[in-house]
Formats: sequence, C-alpha cells, structure tokens
Amino acid sequence: MMKINRYSFFIACLILTILSLCLTPFFNWIWALFTIFGLLSLIGIYDVIQQRHAVLRNYPILGHMRYLIENIRPEIRQYLVEAENEALPFSRAQRSLVYRRAKNLTADQPFGTLLDTDKQGFEFIGHSMTPKPAQPISSYRISIGNEQCQKPYSASLFNISAMSFGSLSANAIKALNKGAKMGNFAHDTGEGSISMHHEEYGGDLIWEIASGYFGCRAADGTFDATKYAQTAAHEQIKMIEVKLSQGAKPGHGGILPKEKITQEIAITRGIPMGEDCISPPSHSAFSNPMEFMAFLSQLRELSNGKPVGFKLCIGYPWEFMSIVKAMLKTGFIPDFIVVDGTEGGTGAAPLEFSDHIGMPMREGLLFVHNTLVGAGIRDKIKIGAAGKIISAYDIISTMAIGADWINSARGFMMAVGCIQSQSCHTNKCPTGVATQDPQRQKALVVPDKAERVFNFHKNTLKALSEMVAAAGLEHPAQITAHHVSRRFADGRIQPLSSLYTFIEENALINGSVQDPFYQKMWAAASPESFNADVSVVY
Repeated sequence: MMKINRYSFFIACLILTILSLCLTPFFNWIWALFTIFGLLSLIGIYDVIQQRHAVLRNYPILGHMRYLIENIRPEIRQYLVEAENEALPFSRAQRSLVYRRAKNLTADQPFGTLLDTDKQGFEFIGHSMTPKPAQPISSYRISIGNEQCQKPYSASLFNISAMSFGSLSANAIKALNKGAKMGNFAHDTGEGSISMHHEEYGGDLIWEIASGYFGCRAADGTFDATKYAQTAAHEQIKMIEVKLSQGAKPGHGGILPKEKITQEIAITRGIPMGEDCISPPSHSAFSNPMEFMAFLSQLRELSNGKPVGFKLCIGYPWEFMSIVKAMLKTGFIPDFIVVDGTEGGTGAAPLEFSDHIGMPMREGLLFVHNTLVGAGIRDKIKIGAAGKIISAYDIISTMAIGADWINSARGFMMAVGCIQSQSCHTNKCPTGVATQDPQRQKALVVPDKAERVFNFHKNTLKALSEMVAAAGLEHPAQITAHHVSRRFADGRIQPLSSLYTFIEENALINGSVQDPFYQKMWAAASPESFNADVSVVY
C-alpha cells in the first residue's frame, strides 16, 4: 500500500501522458497536456533510476517539492515568518532602519517601542534635565595619529568597514567609495587591495593589509616593501591597517572562491586565476610581538608618516598583552587599533568559525581599552570598533565602553542594496552587491546607491547627534559607561560601569591592578613571544 502511495503521482503522470498522446489526433489542445505530463514523467523516470537522492527515489517528482521548499525557506522566513525584532543576523526592524535612512525617509516610529523593556539585557542611555543643542555632524570627527605620526588623519566617527573588491562587486565598491567621498568619511578596502573601482571617485581609503599581502605581494606571496611604498604613496590612502584576524573567521585567513575571481581581481591582488584565493592564517613578515612592532614601524616609515595600526578579533588575551608589552619595550606606538568581534560576518567562513571562535566585539573592545589604559598608552592610540553596528544607539553603546570611532560593514552593505539573502559566497547575489557576475552587477546603479550610502551615514550621525544632545552631552567622546544602563536577570537596572571592570591608568605597569584576570594575563604575556607562560595562566 505504501509503495502505491509513494509512486501514485508518478504513475498518474505516466498514464496521463499515454492517454493524452492517444487523444492528440482528436483535440489539438491535448498537445499541451501531453507536453506537461510527458516532462513530468521523464523527471519521474530519472528520479527512480538516479542514486544520489533517496527522497527522489522513494518519491519521484513529488520529492522535488522538498528541495524547492528548502531552497526558498530563508526568503519565506524573512518576509512572512520572522518577527520584527528577531535578529538572524539582523532583524527586520534593523534592516528597515537602514533602508529608510539610506532612502532619506523618516525612521520615526509611532505607538511606542516594540522592544520588551522588562527583558534581561535591555539597554538605554539616560537623558538629561538640561539637554544640549544638537551639534552639527561635521564636528563628529577624530584625529588619528600620535606624536610619532607625521600625517594624522581627521576621520569621521562612522566609517565603512573592511570589505574587499572580489567579495563585493565592482559597482558596490564604486557606490561605497562615491558615497564616502560625498560624506567625507573613510572606506576600508578590505584585504583585497586597492582596485581601479576604489580610485574612480577619490573617496578616502584605509588600506588593509592581511597575510596575503595583496597590493604589496611578491611572487612567492611574501611582503614586498617596494610595491608597498609605491601604493602607500597614493594620496587617496589615509591610513594603513594590518589585519591580524577578523570577526567572520578569526584565525582562518581570507577565502575568495575561484568562481568569483575575474581577470581584474587577479591583477588587483596579484594572484593566478582558476584557483581559490586563500590568505594564510598567519603573517610571514613577523613571528613574534617584537618583529610585529618592527614591521609596523617599517610600514609607517615607507608610507612617509601616515597613520599605521592593526585590526584583530581578540582570541587569547595574553597575545594582545604581549603586543602591548612589545610597544613599551620598543617605544614604537601604533596610531590605532580596530577591534572586530566574532559577530562580524561579511566574509564566507566555516560555520564553526563564525559561531564558536573569537571573542565578541564588546568584550574584546573593553579588554583592549583596559589593557592600553593599564599600560599608560591609551591616550596615544585610538580605538575603532566593528561588529554588527548599524544604529545611533549601537554607536553610543560601543563608545561607552572604549571605542573612539565606529566601522560598519553590513550596515553599509544594506545601504547599497543588500537584502540579507545570505548568498554572498555563491556569486549569485540577487542585488548585485556580492557577486562578480557582470549581468547581476548591472542591477546596482552606482549614482543611486552612492546617494543612499551618503544618506545612511548622514542620517545615522544626525540621530547620534540628537541622542547625545538629549543626554546632556556635546560630543560622543564624552559618553562613558556611566551614561548607559542595562537590565539584569533579577530585574535591576544598573549602569554599565557597575557591570564591567575598568582598571586605572598605569595599573598594569605599577602592579596596582586588582582584577585577578588582568593580573594573570599580564604576568603571562611576553614581548618576545605570542606564547604565554602556561604556569601563570593555569
């Protein structure tokens, strides 16, 4: 009986095919039925004899419904099932906020918040009885570059985070850079180097250099100082950022599938076509903290004094502390550090790396901030933060625990047209943002999307300005952990200053730090090696 039920539709198609064929001499329109049922019958025959899919062998023709539904499941969930504030990875409310601000539409919300204010983790910034006038967003800038830097850069507080040409399409890169030029903010190149599309509109660039050394790569894949100096001299490049790790896949290295590598990408990166472009997990230019400082010093010198820094997702705490100890020992102080978090995600990565490797951005940010304060060099190094930041409140809550400026990747991807289809790694992006398919890219019209990038930046900073003013402050730099509060599991509301540990200036140097975690990690770190003194750690 079960066998008849499983094959009933297939058998019916066969019978109807034969029947319609017999009736075609009498009724011309029967040919249409014959064609339909004939094709279904052929599909059913193939399903029965193929050996790859058990479902299709047991349920010929009907089994394809399972794969069809599975294929459109993300879209069905996103548009019909997903709750307004269900973040997977960004909620409908978050995406709508970006889209409306990018289109220069009001993002005002009627009838009150949709958030559960009684839920654990709910956060807010306090408002003042004496609010300040909102300041112009043109004043929301920060100077990056300490006394060792000859060419400090005046950066916006909100910039485009690292996304490579190759991962993103040529039109997406053009739109992002044109928008950055219009709004006078920075565009991080990602590790894929600087292409002609980055240069077309002249927006400020942060050149990211990873372990593949694209743009300054020798034939054997190592760092080429001569090529670096030639590229770093480009006026459009304002800062140089060495990527140690990224939030999407910390400790893994970059991946660009061969399907997405065009001749143009191969030339830009200096790589062969027909092979996956895989950056090694670690750098070949240095192997310990002291060598890393020497490498950064070389980059600053060869760039004629431009700000130089590095980006990382925190893994083992003592490794970052070993870098800080190397700064103190050599006297070389980088101009900036960008802290990424494991919640980062524009790059294709193994699921386990995205889900279970690396420290979340806010914890990593606080750790970096505290370590620099404890080492007495926080005032010399600016800290950027990147990791699921798209709204004005996201910026506020991140700056409250130590960030000086903010980078956003997926926020600007959505501003340029991304609909969170999560097909970035397939080369089949439906909006032309994350694909190298020339036809798909045509859907992304650069002037229109550049305007949206500009609008998203402008309107987000405008909202930030109004929130800061409501809190009685004049500049986001004045925001501290005392200004932001969170609801705890027991229902209490406390400022972040009571939740997090903030250590005092020079506490690591003079040994006055009281927190046992910082005591132990600092004691375990060595400027000579990334490895820890295991006896101290454990």
